[in-house]
Amino acid sequence: MAGRFVSARSGGINAADVLVRPYRPEDRAGVRRVYADTAFFGEAVEVFFDDRELFADLGVSVYTDHYADHIFVTDSAGEIVGYILGSPAGDADVRAHTLRLLPRVLGRLVTCHYRIGRKTFIHVAMNVWAGVCDELLEIRSPTYPANLHINLEADHRGYGLGTALMRAYLDKLQSEGVPGVHVVTTNRNKAAIQLYRRAGFQLLQEKRTRMWQRYVNGEVCLMALGLRLDEGPHPISHSA
Repeated sequence: MAGRFVSARSGGINAADVLVRPYRPEDRAGVRRVYADTAFFGEAVEVFFDDRELFADLGVSVYTDHYADHIFVTDSAGEIVGYILGSPAGDADVRAHTLRLLPRVLGRLVTCHYRIGRKTFIHVAMNVWAGVCDELLEIRSPTYPANLHINLEADHRGYGLGTALMRAYLDKLQSEGVPGVHVVTTNRNKAAIQLYRRAGFQLLQEKRTRMWQRYVNGEVCLMALGLRLDEGPHPISHSA
């Protein structure tokens, strides 16, 4: 399912030192770091959010706490430089577990564990406004129940590591009989869209959002893509 990765490119990273493998508890800090390092269209979260620990607690702790067996990491000479994670049951199940984590987060807020500033308030307000204006996307489909999130540090992109991570995760879901998986990204994540297309994902829904208009020039569209896993091997499977 996962193992030593060999890059088709020369130079840059040392392929002999890169391993795509299942997540271990000691990888938690590394996954959180990559999550924060890549949060803003592949760049660091500090562009739009004040405290990366709060951001990781709200966004990725639910996966390391409840879906650890569905996480795969890219280990480069002992350092976590990428991951793929998700829930086989999808967004609603993730939300239910996230709600159970909120008391812990609120307790840390009360005790000033986090740094809260103008960026955070603006980000929360823009998310709320996008929800009120129906500019967010959520897929609730028995055909594509699982979800996924994938991220790589900037200096490890372009070597095929994303494909290796994707293969490991899709093989895992398929071995469990999950009928399909979906992902939500934006039209600005060109490299990610190419990866999903190569893996066989098809566009399910697209929706314009103003959530990022403060930070980027041009239109941003949310894109939901889905892949059936119950119709034979996926295009990047080992058996394909």
